[in-house]
Amino acid sequence: MKRISTILTFFLLATTQTLAQKVTVSNNLLYDATMTPNLRLGVRLSPHWSMGVTGGYRPWPSSDEKTTKWKHLLVSPDVRYWTDSVNVHHFFGINPVYAHYNISGIKLPFNLYQLNKDRRYQGDFGGIGAFYGYSWPLGRHWNIEAAIGAIVGIAKYDTYECGHCGRKVGDDKKVMVLPQAALNIVYNIPGRPRKVKEEVVQAVVMPQEPMKTTAKIEQKAYKPVISPVPDNTGRAGELQKSNPVLAHISAYKPYDRTRILRKDKDALYVHFALGKSVLDNNFRENRVTLDRIVDITRQIMADTTSSVQKIQLVGLASVEGPIWGNERLAQKRAMALQQYIQQQVALPDSMFDTVGGGEAWAEFRDQLNDEVMAGNTGLQAAIDVIDHESDLDMRERKLRKLDKGRTWQYIKQNILKDQRNSGYIRIYYDYVPDQAAATINEASQLLAAGRYQDALSKLNTVRNDERAQNALGVALWQTGQKEEALRCFRRAAANGNADAVKNLNALTNEN
Repeated sequence: MKRISTILTFFLLATTQTLAQKVTVSNNLLYDATMTPNLRLGVRLSPHWSMGVTGGYRPWPSSDEKTTKWKHLLVSPDVRYWTDSVNVHHFFGINPVYAHYNISGIKLPFNLYQLNKDRRYQGDFGGIGAFYGYSWPLGRHWNIEAAIGAIVGIAKYDTYECGHCGRKVGDDKKVMVLPQAALNIVYNIPGRPRKVKEEVVQAVVMPQEPMKTTAKIEQKAYKPVISPVPDNTGRAGELQKSNPVLAHISAYKPYDRTRILRKDKDALYVHFALGKSVLDNNFRENRVTLDRIVDITRQIMADTTSSVQKIQLVGLASVEGPIWGNERLAQKRAMALQQYIQQQVALPDSMFDTVGGGEAWAEFRDQLNDEVMAGNTGLQAAIDVIDHESDLDMRERKLRKLDKGRTWQYIKQNILKDQRNSGYIRIYYDYVPDQAAATINEASQLLAAGRYQDALSKLNTVRNDERAQNALGVALWQTGQKEEALRCFRRAAANGNADAVKNLNALTNEN
């Protein structure tokens, strides 16, 4: 059996291929040395993975009367992992192996083992191998590579009494470990893209006016366009584009009574009936506003990349009436908003910043000031009262007496209408940091600095992200891989990337 394993060592020689191309055809020169024709066909699967199949067949001598024979058939598929998807050199792989053999009268090199010349061995071998290899590019279409490894398998064979006769004298099977090696010459189809060379073309100089020098016009190679990739803020970030009520948690500010909410145009407001804290969906535009809040909250909660961090609710009351009553009313209105949202969406109390804003004096004064600035100077006296009277009850009484009550009547009819029955709503969100966008933008900066290989290495880590395709195309183009670059540009253009459309049109026309 030891003699059989030694012979198998010479024809179980695997081949490998370079991943840099789409299809490769390989020949193992070490296997050729055993007078065995062999061939391997390889196919690229992804930047780091390839697969292929090796076949070796030695049919001679065809006559069974010959006492010396080394007939065999070998089939070995394999899968390989390449450590660098750009400059492909190191690779690791596994390969199942099957061989059928018929041998006799063989003298091994260096007299490693003495075979019984009066015996013939015929059988099958099956096993699984692992190997390491290294590839050297020789040109646009050619590579040479070496690989070494081992195979573990089972050989099952019959023994015959002589090298050419057919009487069986025994059989056996054995588990064995066999070395495998390869020195491959590889042909790449269609071959690596030619490197891009920036050519400077001198234009024809047209006659100019006397005494003026003619200028040489240079036509430079097209420089691909790259724009920064926006940060992916998840579903919350997408919703924010059409729903300004949403804001990132970094913009959150706790409410204090000096804050003028009416100037926050991105907030949403609901309304209450005069002196009431019951939230009525059918009152004014409440139903539309509340449905919008609930829908936004549900969509963000269903997203794995963003989350609701805080819902800020402020209940307001007007400056009209007793302070204690307005304080209580504002707080009850804020709580009514919170309870309604919690009935529709299961949210903990800790997610809410619910505040009773009490009598909204800062809001009221700001409204008066806008009126004065618009030309209603008669309200300046009301502003002076607010600025100089700190006692709130006394402040209201003084306002009521201005211009024999006429100023107060105008205020009630034109200013206090919404102030006395409103509630303020803002939603704050957070999202998982978009590392892919950061990587793409870092690679774009490397491209701008002319560090194309470094940029390509970064982009290969996010090459499945659609946003990376245009920058990846630029990096591939600048490193001479034109065909793959054009595929990336087409993919990005199909997804609406305007830069990729420009690059594709310009580079296609250039070639």
